[in-house]
Amino acid sequence: MTAHPETTSPPRNTEAGRDRPSRAAKPRNQRVRRLSAADRVVVGLMVGIPTLVVLVLVWFPAVATVLLSFTDWNGIGAVSDIHVIGATNYVNVATNYPPFWPALQHNLIWLGVLFVVATPAGMFLAVLLDKQIKGSRFYQTALYLPVVLSLALVGFIWQLIYSRDQGLLNAVLGTQVDWYGDPRYNLWAALVATCWKHIGYVMLLYLAGLKAVDASLREAAAIDGANERQAFFRIVFPVMRPINVIVLVITVIEALRAFDLVWIINKGRNGLEVIAALVTANVVGEASRIGFGSAMATIMLIISSIFVAVYVTIVIRERQP
Repeated sequence: MTAHPETTSPPRNTEAGRDRPSRAAKPRNQRVRRLSAADRVVVGLMVGIPTLVVLVLVWFPAVATVLLSFTDWNGIGAVSDIHVIGATNYVNVATNYPPFWPALQHNLIWLGVLFVVATPAGMFLAVLLDKQIKGSRFYQTALYLPVVLSLALVGFIWQLIYSRDQGLLNAVLGTQVDWYGDPRYNLWAALVATCWKHIGYVMLLYLAGLKAVDASLREAAAIDGANERQAFFRIVFPVMRPINVIVLVITVIEALRAFDLVWIINKGRNGLEVIAALVTANVVGEASRIGFGSAMATIMLIISSIFVAVYVTIVIRERQP
């Protein structure tokens, strides 16, 4: 008899065979669900309406403001009456308009006070509330309450405090100072009212940032012997860099668009000149110099855009792998 060589076959129904994916297996064809006509209409409305609102209420006025800043249009007459005068409005703003430089100085003071006083105060309150002290919920609500109020309403509230005859401040100090009317004090009085609102906003932003910080970082700092102050400024504060950038941009924008409060007080006059009030006075005031006011508005737009571009650049770099 001749010996036949044994033929071996691959094992069947083994654990390895079941776990090993088959190369010949093909993925199932997934059927792509097509939107119906009604769904396409709904999606189109959900995308189109917000886009249209942004274009009409944001981009169109911004572009129109920049274009009108190169004209001498006074807002009266047809479009054909608009004459292009180049950069004359910008030259007049810088050289022939005395209130502009004091207004720019006041905006810079506004920015400095918000950045040096209100922002650190809001951050300090956020650190205290993050420790879950007794009554922290009440304090958080009380400090954030001014944020939901408009600056116009804030001006009326502080009018009750600053009133010369019946104000709370003069009653406590025993004085007869017109805090809103005296140009020596009205800017600082308005800044106190603004800080009252800005502190609550900064506190909320930093409180949200502190809640997102990994607790293990603080534990590691404590193990290394760092106290609370060292752990905050060397570990926690650098980790909250995105919050710091957001607070910086918001503070700059708030300082540049300071308008509601000063307009309620005295329409941005008598020591309270700010750029936004000058823009409003020239665009909708008695002079109605829309081209001239648009030039100042464009200057504000350029300054704000610089800080917004810095913020967007930092965010994009942080999201890149």
